Amino acid sequence: MLNFDPVRFVKIQSGAAGIAGEARALMAKLLAQGVERVYFMGTGGVQLLTLPAVELAQQMSTFPVGVQFPAQAVLQPPAGLDHRALVIIPSLSGTTKESVELLSFLKARGVRTLSLTGHKDTPLGREADFNFTNFAEDDTSSESFYIQTLLIVLALLAARGEYPEFDSVAGEIRKLPALLVSAKSGFEAKAAALASEIKDETYHIFTGAGSVWPEAYYYGMCILEEMQWIRTRPVHAADFFHGTLELVEPGVSVFVFKGEDAMRPLSDRVERFANRYTDRVRVLDAAAVELPGISPSVRSMISPIILATLLERVSAHLEVLRKHPLTTRRYYKRVDY
Repeated sequence: MLNFDPVRFVKIQSGAAGIAGEARALMAKLLAQGVERVYFMGTGGVQLLTLPAVELAQQMSTFPVGVQFPAQAVLQPPAGLDHRALVIIPSLSGTTKESVELLSFLKARGVRTLSLTGHKDTPLGREADFNFTNFAEDDTSSESFYIQTLLIVLALLAARGEYPEFDSVAGEIRKLPALLVSAKSGFEAKAAALASEIKDETYHIFTGAGSVWPEAYYYGMCILEEMQWIRTRPVHAADFFHGTLELVEPGVSVFVFKGEDAMRPLSDRVERFANRYTDRVRVLDAAAVELPGISPSVRSMISPIILATLLERVSAHLEVLRKHPLTTRRYYKRVDY
């Protein structure tokens, strides 16, 4: 596979899956200490990677689990951001400007914090009350954060007595890294063909629903816009028919992401419509990927992980074909914004 090290990949994703036991113990401890609500506060695309877990928590429990933008929370804190709250801060670098500022703000308010970082010796890695560090880089971070946040939420539910299947599900998730390598390998030829097909296109609509909507948003904004300077329009499949449908015409690219949860019919509806009006409908379906040993209930929770791992192969080919490395930025390292 092009620019891919399977040993490195398995090591990183196994590290993400390996937090299960610590996450369960930590959530039980924090609940016993009086934590009554949880916020996920990530800056930029990494916040999107927390959304499937947040939505799962909201579907399965009445325990308050929500999201906030760090830069906004500092200016106008949400109600309940106090000593009975836990804020989970994901940051691959551990140095993200807005997230570091948030951490200082939270510490002054007595809010407990858990950081998820790719590097321990960083402000977020060192200074949060609790930390899980799992080394990763851009090409492996999506799966890592999806897995970690899923396990944290399931651990929270297990600690509340709402998810007795935690241990068995954690066992299945530990099988995922090797299975995802096989998924990548099986998708490699399709990824190369898709990258070749879209390399000169300048605009794409991305849509999905349920757990795969955040991946549609993430891939459009963080990969194609930030890393390839290609314009995109991410739109939730539930909103597609309230505006974006009017942009669909022959030649318009529409990416439809399909998961294996209850929201799949919303993506099916967009697919049917788009196929009537444009010749450029690209469907990525988590259900098409073989994952031996993974139960239907777990598959319903990991659709964004599956799609992220397939899309990484598209990105690997796209950067070569377009002669635009994924690390190339115009403004990312500037400090005047």
